[in-house]
Amino acid sequence: MPLFPNERNVRTTPEGLLWEPSERWVRGRKGDITVVDSRHPLLVWEPDLPVPCYAFPREEVRTDLLRPAENPQTGRHTGSQIFYDLEAGGGLVENAAWTFPAADLADHIAFAWFLRWGSGLDHWYEEEEEIFIHPRDPHKRVDAMPSSRHVQIEIGGTFVADTHRPVLLFETGLPTRYYVPREDVRLDLFEATDHSTGCPYKGTAQYWNWSGEGDVPHNILWSYAEPLPAVAPVKGLLAFYNEAVDIALDGERLPRPVTPFTASLKP
Repeated sequence: MPLFPNERNVRTTPEGLLWEPSERWVRGRKGDITVVDSRHPLLVWEPDLPVPCYAFPREEVRTDLLRPAENPQTGRHTGSQIFYDLEAGGGLVENAAWTFPAADLADHIAFAWFLRWGSGLDHWYEEEEEIFIHPRDPHKRVDAMPSSRHVQIEIGGTFVADTHRPVLLFETGLPTRYYVPREDVRLDLFEATDHSTGCPYKGTAQYWNWSGEGDVPHNILWSYAEPLPAVAPVKGLLAFYNEAVDIALDGERLPRPVTPFTASLKP
């Protein structure tokens, strides 16, 4: 038993999975059909994945909509034993759900989230708030803090941003991101792209490419036009991948960090 009512109670399985109960009411839908309606979900972390998924008691899942998968996947999840196809709304979603072999999780079913895996349930709610991409990690913080620090950003020796009014975004496990007002960015040196990404902590981002010379990764610059309330101070501001640009903070050049994004940043 936890020492305090709100103390985290993370447990480990022999397979290397971490899990803990969540007190959130979670629902998952495929179109207009509610497939999951759970008041007893578990958050599960797999060893090789940086974000959690939910697993739900079978009695809180529409198991009548699940069929043993005709073409079960291998290698995507930690020791997963059984995959299920989902039949809902006249359509079939292959490998939409699975079970973990761990004894602690034997009576639970996990589901793919469409915006993360490209298939699965397409709408998820925690209480009355819709959540995108993946569940939020209760052990992770994201703080957006206005600052007066001097931030300068260069690409290939060209200054592209210079501000004394950034918003610093601190996110657990990632380097500080420096969000700069548009008036302090040489946006004329960039071209808007049709690329976008979603984040359950920040919202949907739009991107720009560097239009100058040099081997600069695509979509190096981004902005949240309508961020989620928790990071409202970054609204409309612009940020660069620290991994691929040169940043000076109060006159001190920062080293380029190596992060989970580094390998995907390619010209």
